[in-house]
Amino acid sequence: MRLKTTLLKEPKHILFMVSCVGWTTADELYSCSEDHQILKWNLLTSETSLVVKLQEDIYPIDLHWFPKTVSGKKQTQAEIFVLTSTDGKFHLASKIGRIEKSVEAHKGAVLAGRWNYDGTALITAGEDGQIKIWSKSGMLRSTLASQGSPVYSVAWGPDSDRILYTSGRQLIIKPLQPSAKVIQWKAHDGVVLKVDWNSVHDLILSGGEDCKYKVWDSFGRLLHSSSSHDYPITSLSWAPDGEVFAVGSFNTLRLCDKTGWSYALEKPNTGSVFSLAWSADGTQLAGACGNGHVIFAHVVEQHWEWKNFVITLTKRRTMQVRNVLNDAVDVLEFRDRVIKASLAYGHLVVATSLQCYVYKNWNTPLIFDLKEGTVSLILQAEKHFLLVDGAGLYIFSYEGRLISSPKFPGMRADILNAQCVSLSNDTIAIRDKSDEKVILLFDALTGKALGDGKPLTHKLEVVEIALDQCGPSTERKIALIDKNRDLYLTSVRHLGREPKICKIGSMVHSMAWNDAANILCGIQDNQFTVWYYPSVVFTDKELLPKTLYIKDGSEFSRAPHILNYVGTKVTLRQGDGSLVYSSVLPYPALLHEYSTSARWEDALRLCRFAKDQSLWACLAGMAMANRELTTAEMAYAAIGELPRVQYINFIKEQPSKESSLAHMLMFSGQVQEAEATLLQAALIYQAIQINIDLFNWERALELAVKHKTHVDTVLAYREKFLQKFGRKETNKRFLQYSEGVEVDWEKIQAKIEMELSKEREKAASLSVRSSVTSRR
Repeated sequence: MRLKTTLLKEPKHILFMVSCVGWTTADELYSCSEDHQILKWNLLTSETSLVVKLQEDIYPIDLHWFPKTVSGKKQTQAEIFVLTSTDGKFHLASKIGRIEKSVEAHKGAVLAGRWNYDGTALITAGEDGQIKIWSKSGMLRSTLASQGSPVYSVAWGPDSDRILYTSGRQLIIKPLQPSAKVIQWKAHDGVVLKVDWNSVHDLILSGGEDCKYKVWDSFGRLLHSSSSHDYPITSLSWAPDGEVFAVGSFNTLRLCDKTGWSYALEKPNTGSVFSLAWSADGTQLAGACGNGHVIFAHVVEQHWEWKNFVITLTKRRTMQVRNVLNDAVDVLEFRDRVIKASLAYGHLVVATSLQCYVYKNWNTPLIFDLKEGTVSLILQAEKHFLLVDGAGLYIFSYEGRLISSPKFPGMRADILNAQCVSLSNDTIAIRDKSDEKVILLFDALTGKALGDGKPLTHKLEVVEIALDQCGPSTERKIALIDKNRDLYLTSVRHLGREPKICKIGSMVHSMAWNDAANILCGIQDNQFTVWYYPSVVFTDKELLPKTLYIKDGSEFSRAPHILNYVGTKVTLRQGDGSLVYSSVLPYPALLHEYSTSARWEDALRLCRFAKDQSLWACLAGMAMANRELTTAEMAYAAIGELPRVQYINFIKEQPSKESSLAHMLMFSGQVQEAEATLLQAALIYQAIQINIDLFNWERALELAVKHKTHVDTVLAYREKFLQKFGRKETNKRFLQYSEGVEVDWEKIQAKIEMELSKEREKAASLSVRSSVTSRR
């Protein structure tokens, strides 16, 4: 990825430095200079026109357009911008250049002015060290801070509830609530000149006179510090999708990844770059230069890979497709500028400023028009794909048909990213921005909330989510990483029951599901870990450690991030920006395929051939999940789990299907479900007995009293248990019933035998009836 820059031969703002720039649309830019002129640049026609000549005493410093993402606003409201100047005023100006209002704001120059994300407030920072909040009509609401040194730069937090500002070498985050805690830290060895706060990833960017730019999280922890440049960092800006940012210095323009490492370095003849602005679609960048120029740059040479195809964006409207197997090259031409693209599941999806192109082969794309030309995210599943733009999110089939468009209260489409949205063939999962513990689940085909509409709630804030891609919708699982970096797995469709959320890993920094099997990989602490069969945690959680593949992460450099897991190849991006690949054995995916199609003989043959304990452990879990007891018995025997082999034999000997099912549920730790199964089948004794086996004495007695049977059985087993440990009865309920009930072991044994024989007879008659029905 690199920047392709454009600079006119002669500057339009002659002999005066350009102080600020701002985009109105993806192809129209306004620039302000010390020559008191506001110019409009049209990139489609390459024309520049004068909007207005300001008064001689107005020297502009900063410009910011009213946010376009505000829904329901009149167009005229969105067509204004704030202009700050050296005379201590800020000016609300219309698109045609008319000054609607001038407000005395600070003593000395107003160094920065920024609208919040919903357009309800404006913040200004001054040379007098004060930070003030104003209404959108320019009325003063409050003075947020007052300090001795000038505030050179200011930024709103992602939810417009916090302010980030500079204070000499310090950075300060101040919440708008008066009682909330202020975060302050030393950020640079020189005065901090510029800051920006990304609303998608919640990351902070700062640049200073120490000639360095730095990336921070919102707690003030340093994530990246650049090497020292030759000159101070005078400008920086996040791209709208938060994936990249640009940095400007003297005769320097740099494009960087969100983690801080540099994609590209340009050395244009610009003087100092005082202001940088990205277009709304994130493909173009403009800079205000000290020598009177306005520099334009667009991002090219992005790469997408999938199996044997490598696609490169060579120009703004041209892609090159290379098949690495035969070195065949195809060139794809587009009518408009490419904004976003995604390559997966045999399809290339390309969003331009006006249309969406879907390629299955490289000759005949399917094309449909887009409502907005600001697509910020494309996610693909096997059967359909998801587009996110400024207005909402939409599910399209690969034939170009709109399938659904999920909506929920407080939805902000502009901050949705691949970490907080996940798509599978039947489900969409979205982390709720207003409460990050909540995951909203929607049916992909209807766009409606799943089940009873109740979202999935975790105990901590969720950082990343991912849906598995294979199998039926009833077995869909979601993996989530929380703020503590613990990895959890849970079912998406839980039929009214409280979902069981199981922890399967800790210190997990990145994860990805395989595209063709429900295998999960992740960076866990300093290791690369593959969970061959993560769903085993619901069947037999003690098997989970035996189904892992762990590889030392020393071969990866600092902070690797998993990009995708396709086939047997995992692609990782290292902390220095380089791509590395790690391979995973093909056997687990093959085992998943055999399990799904119930080819248990083939699965056993594969495990015997591979002679791998982790495969046997996976097979044991899969067989138990599918109630294939014979295969499970052999798999458990192969890994030396003899107590489980004995329990499986005990399950096989059960007199009825209901008893077998209940004990299989017991095997998986689902005690309540097992009890409910037995009670539903009127097997009261069996329900009481499983509670006795688990020493749930009070529940066993409660069932016996409720159904008026086997009270003496419960009392007898309780008495035997207490005698074994040399204890006396202290439970009032048991003392009460033991007074009126006689315990006779012979009668109890006879009663139990009679219950079991009844169950056998019932099961036998049912099997005879079903065989007669099948013959008919």
